[in-house]
Amino acid sequence: MLTALPTDTRLGELWPDIWQATGETLLMVALTMLIGGSLGLILGLGLYLTRKGGLYENVIVSFVLNVLVNFFRPIPFIIFIAAVQPAARLIVGTGIGTPAVVFSLVLAAMFGIARIVEQNLVSVPPGVIEAARAMGATRARIAATVVVPEAMAPVILGYTFAFVAVVDMSAVAGLIAGGGLGSFAQTFGYRQYDPAVTWVCVLILVGLVQVIQLLGNTLSARILRR
Repeated sequence: MLTALPTDTRLGELWPDIWQATGETLLMVALTMLIGGSLGLILGLGLYLTRKGGLYENVIVSFVLNVLVNFFRPIPFIIFIAAVQPAARLIVGTGIGTPAVVFSLVLAAMFGIARIVEQNLVSVPPGVIEAARAMGATRARIAATVVVPEAMAPVILGYTFAFVAVVDMSAVAGLIAGGGLGSFAQTFGYRQYDPAVTWVCVLILVGLVQVIQLLGNTLSARILRR
């Protein structure tokens, strides 16, 4: 015989904790996008500039960077967290909790964003680069003032996609007691058989993603119109 699920909910008394969990999620995502996004941009530029036919073509560097990105990027995040726990303990001093989660998120986001950046930079028309070369621009100047600005709109959309992925990964991180809405929904919603709490967390995450997606689309459209 199935046990009846409780019909009452603790949602009312949990609102302060829900907002605290929301703040933890925002902090984890913001730190990840700031640090991982910056490192991913640098790594993505390295992939683009050193590839065959690139401004700084270098077969060895390009090969090493591609192997590095291709090694880490396909690993499912739940496995990735476990795999980098020893490194997290060494660098941030713990293998669980918010610091360990942010460390894992930064690494995962860095490799994913690097490939997104590279793919969008590749879309820059070669004719634009050749025109800049013909005008005597240096390779560094072409990269900074031609390639990056030309690819800015799609790069912003790529970062918007990465933001959504990081929100998703931050929820998964609740499995190692990383804090945030994912951990809260699992602890007070799923394990306590309280679907109201679970759905409130879901709706907050959906609302956050919708706002960021709208901002990303708007900013990208404005850049395209310039």
